[in-house]
Amino acid sequence: MMTHRFGVRLAVALLAATFAAPCALAQQSDAPQKPGKMIRAGDVLSGELGVMKVRDTKNRGKRVATYQITSEPRRLPPPNGLCNLETGPETFQLIPTNDAQAAQLKSLSGKAISVKVDEIACAKDAGEMSEAIVTKWSVVAK
Repeated sequence: MMTHRFGVRLAVALLAATFAAPCALAQQSDAPQKPGKMIRAGDVLSGELGVMKVRDTKNRGKRVATYQITSEPRRLPPPNGLCNLETGPETFQLIPTNDAQAAQLKSLSGKAISVKVDEIACAKDAGEMSEAIVTKWSVVAK
């Protein structure tokens, strides 16, 4: 004698098999990514410039603009290495050192830019919004 529950169990098993098969295929096709190219002082970093407003802990919580470039993964020179990431950092925070650099970044926000990197390190402080910090840089004209 068959019960109604057998049909429900069969339907649930078929649904589970239908949804599990594509997930298993997707997991198998993921190839391990190789670490990006090494970036050194003087190299050019290209990508889209984004801007975020964050609260500055040193200036009584005043909102300040923070700029970052999203690019391909890049390895940093030792002792920073890969910044504890498998492929290297993909987001690089740009620190303006003066008002002229801040104004230049403000006019370029949302656009693809290239930056010549002079000094770079991994993010360490809690307030840093990117995986790597570029402290000395200059914009390269395209």
